[in-house]
Amino acid sequence: MNTFKKPYVIAEIGCNHKGEMELAKELIKVAKIFCNVDAVKFQKRNNKELLTAEQYNTPHPNPVNSYGDTYGAHRDYLEFDVSQHQELKDYCEEIGITYSTSVWDVTSAKEIASLKPEFIKIPSACNNNMAMLEWLCENYKGELHISTGMTTKEEIDALVKLFKKHNRNKDLVLYNCTSGYPVPFNDVCLLDINLLIDKYKDEVKHIGFSGHHLGIAVDIAAYTLGANIIERHYTIDRTWKGTDHAASLEPMGLRKLSRDLRAVHDALTFKSQDILPIEQVQRDKLKNQKG
Repeated sequence: MNTFKKPYVIAEIGCNHKGEMELAKELIKVAKIFCNVDAVKFQKRNNKELLTAEQYNTPHPNPVNSYGDTYGAHRDYLEFDVSQHQELKDYCEEIGITYSTSVWDVTSAKEIASLKPEFIKIPSACNNNMAMLEWLCENYKGELHISTGMTTKEEIDALVKLFKKHNRNKDLVLYNCTSGYPVPFNDVCLLDINLLIDKYKDEVKHIGFSGHHLGIAVDIAAYTLGANIIERHYTIDRTWKGTDHAASLEPMGLRKLSRDLRAVHDALTFKSQDILPIEQVQRDKLKNQKG
């Protein structure tokens, strides 16, 4: 009997759509049909709420990746409005894949919650936005997924206590995460998954893993450690202009990840009997019967 939860794979499109609705839909379609993932995830930001005037009007720190003359203009170029997110959600439902979005501020949380997705993600950068978390706990009824990159153990504990206070901890999914793009293997720190499971497995709904590393071996290891929800950045072409493409999986990589996670899930069982039927044939043919 397999006691491991089935893997649930999220393709994080984020802003890898380059501000183009047709490309966003193409990414969704490829994720569903070719990559066989369970969900896609975008991002929603209210840049005037998130950024100071100085931050908004400062040039992008890496101009080659910028879609505007200032950082604010760059971020605005990559934003879809609520009606566009509704269109993306409708398209996901049409082809049979789950839609979700990371929210970065209270305004965005309210806008995305109005669409009633199955789950909303809170990125590591925003998991200390207590006003946003309080509003979501009180007003949004779906799952809330939170990454724990650049977050202390005390801060994680405070997050769980906040959700328990609102009786929402059984809707909470905590993700092991290291914030970096890309993250070298020695900074992935997979064994922190064990710490999250040991402390919170009976208090939250799931433990997940959000990876920004290269390749797919680490994700398989994360799953075997008990993180049944696996999230990876995803793009059509890692050489495209933009910050996240280089740390993303291309379609073939994401397809292999989905395939391998499901294969490992099938393999994570105990033998149901000492000699399996598949072995009995070989035993009769090959094993020394003389003793």
